[in-house]
Formats: sequence, structure tokens, C-alpha cells
Amino acid sequence: MIDPVFQSGNYELARKLLDATALRHEAIATNVANAETPGFHRLDVAPDFANQLRARMETGDRAAASSAISPHLAEDPNARSIRPDGNTVEIERELLAMNRNAVEFDYPSDVVSGNLKQLRLAITGRA
Repeated sequence: MIDPVFQSGNYELARKLLDATALRHEAIATNVANAETPGFHRLDVAPDFANQLRARMETGDRAAASSAISPHLAEDPNARSIRPDGNTVEIERELLAMNRNAVEFDYPSDVVSGNLKQLRLAITGRA
């Protein structure tokens, strides 16, 4: 009965984007924690996740797109070491990434909470 709400394309896409932002936040925390670890390489959500999601969304089947792929962590191929110990973490870049990630979290969380509010309204008759 409520399955159509949780299997709608927008809801599924928002869920995947929330998963990606949560995983990116974990990566940022790991990067900051290892900022002084010699040889540590910066982690981020694998860039192929965004490309795969975009390609699947362009086909128009959002539900299949969201179930077929999931975000995962990988070393950032664009990060360059500016330190002699080989560490590729820059604290300033991580702080900017954390702020950007917080902004990117806001829209999908609004979509998901809007769907849940509609469901609550349908069940209780009150907002």
C-alpha cells in the first residue's frame, strides 16, 4: 500500500544521493583524522558513482538506476601531494568539501522528509 511512495523515482534518487553524502562525510572525517599520517592518500566517493547515476537517470528508469548502483570510497585521483611525506590531504580543501557536502545534503533530505510528511498526512489527516 505504501510501497509506491518508497519506490518512486524521486524518492529512490534522493535516497542514493543521501547515501553518497553520508559516505562522503565519512571520507572527509577520515581524511582530517589522517592529515598528518605519512603516505596517506585522500579518500572520496568514487567519481564513477556520479557518472553511472547520471547515465541511468538519463535512460528514465529511476528505480532501476537507484537499485543497481551504490556509492563507494576510492582514493581521490586528483589529489596531489605537496608534502615530502606523500600525504595528499589538505585541511583547507577538506573544510571546503565538508561545507559543500552539507549543502548537497539539504536538497535530497528535503525530498525524503517531504515524502514522509505526505505519508503522515495521508495516514493521520494532519500535517
